[in-house]
Amino acid sequence: MPPLLVTGATGTVGRPLVAALHATGADVRAASPHPGPGGVTFDLRDPGTWDAALRDVRTMFLLRPPDAARVERDVVPAVARGRQLGLRHVVLLSVQGADRAPFLPHAALERWLRGSGLAWTFVRPSYFMQNLTGPFGADVRERHRIVVPAGTARTAFVDAHDVAAVAARALLDPAAHAGRAWTPTGEALSYDEVAGVLTAVLGRRVRYERPGALRYARHARRDLGMAPALVAVTTALHTVARLGLAGGLTDDVRRVTGRAPTSFLEFARRERAAWEPAAGPAREEGS
Repeated sequence: MPPLLVTGATGTVGRPLVAALHATGADVRAASPHPGPGGVTFDLRDPGTWDAALRDVRTMFLLRPPDAARVERDVVPAVARGRQLGLRHVVLLSVQGADRAPFLPHAALERWLRGSGLAWTFVRPSYFMQNLTGPFGADVRERHRIVVPAGTARTAFVDAHDVAAVAARALLDPAAHAGRAWTPTGEALSYDEVAGVLTAVLGRRVRYERPGALRYARHARRDLGMAPALVAVTTALHTVARLGLAGGLTDDVRRVTGRAPTSFLEFARRERAAWEPAAGPAREEGS
């Protein structure tokens, strides 16, 4: 079997995806701009890294870097080079609602793939539970609070491990998933409910604050050290949630993997150490 290329292999989805594929005995080419041991260098913006990573690959997992907003410039050329080298199928990590939000870079990439001549599968996850151990972990760990402008509406959360499991199925059996768009979700919770789960698991009160967009942006930049681009993206995501548009659920995790998605309680118990005061920030790369 030709090697399976996984881009963003050291990130939130890529890491468990590589592990899931290795567990099946698949030949995995774990690619990243800064690869770990045994990985290969692959940078969407550096053509000098493309051929070695893409050679002999027929199926790849494609992660768009968060700062690659202009996909025709930042992403498409590398995939087009893969097509020249024999690439046939792309499993794209997109985002829930990309089919209804043409302004998103994920949507632009989906449109290009549809017309590219390549087979494709779109994996459109909802909001990662891992955002609460990564970008917002310091607030929970150090200040015992969640500060996001999501209001009181529910958000559909999903464990990145479940997203990786769905992507793994598509990579291992691309013909069965060609032309399919999967939207893996877990459960829909308000942030008050999320804070309640964390309070129970951690044994200390975690409160949810509901700032406006401007206060949130100041907090994210000053206290969390977020880059401006990430502040803009997270503000938009939580505004969508506040408007009640981020709570949609599917049964796609069960349909694709045969098992139920991870609940937030299960996730919180598993990741409890990330919120302990002595813990450092979880490593994040990509989404």
